[in-house]
Amino acid sequence: MRQGLTLVTLVMTLFGGSDTVPNRPLVQSAKVGLALPLVLEKNEGEQRVRRPRNNPIASGPFILKIDPKNSSSSHLVLGTEEMAPGALIPRLKHLGQDEILLIQTSTAHVWLGDQERDVHAGGVVFIPSGTWISLRNTGNEVLNLVFVFSEPGFDEYLRCTSVPKGQQVATMTDDEFKECQHKGHAVFQATGPPISK
Repeated sequence: MRQGLTLVTLVMTLFGGSDTVPNRPLVQSAKVGLALPLVLEKNEGEQRVRRPRNNPIASGPFILKIDPKNSSSSHLVLGTEEMAPGALIPRLKHLGQDEILLIQTSTAHVWLGDQERDVHAGGVVFIPSGTWISLRNTGNEVLNLVFVFSEPGFDEYLRCTSVPKGQQVATMTDDEFKECQHKGHAVFQATGPPISK
């Protein structure tokens, strides 16, 4: 119960952040157990930019906030992401991790297992491990979302397919993308649009 309340408090802090806070180094307090307690503003964390591919599927910049590398958490991965209008998260399923998406702005069309529907700002998508998911920003504004994984793994895929903000971004080859898929405990649909059922 206490971990659940801590997660809710962290997510509420993320929703209330300010766009005007500069990107400061992470402020960490003393270690408690193995994980580092963190207090992060909206734009704080490990800022990354996806590497483009031949058919851009990338949603946009993202920030890894809680994971083994940034907080020594062995139980959770949490980050934020921006998706331009029309941007797509390709059809994939996670192997071993449940995921929660918290939609903060805009409207998303979601394909989840055998469901297909629109989700608006304030909506939540729960993705059990092994369930196919795809999401497209169908709104006219940037879609901001928070993603939470029940355990580490996909954070390695995210790092593999991106570079730290400020570094040169090179196009990713198909072979590089295939290699990265294995690091993130996920399976991607090979080609084509999301499948609704």
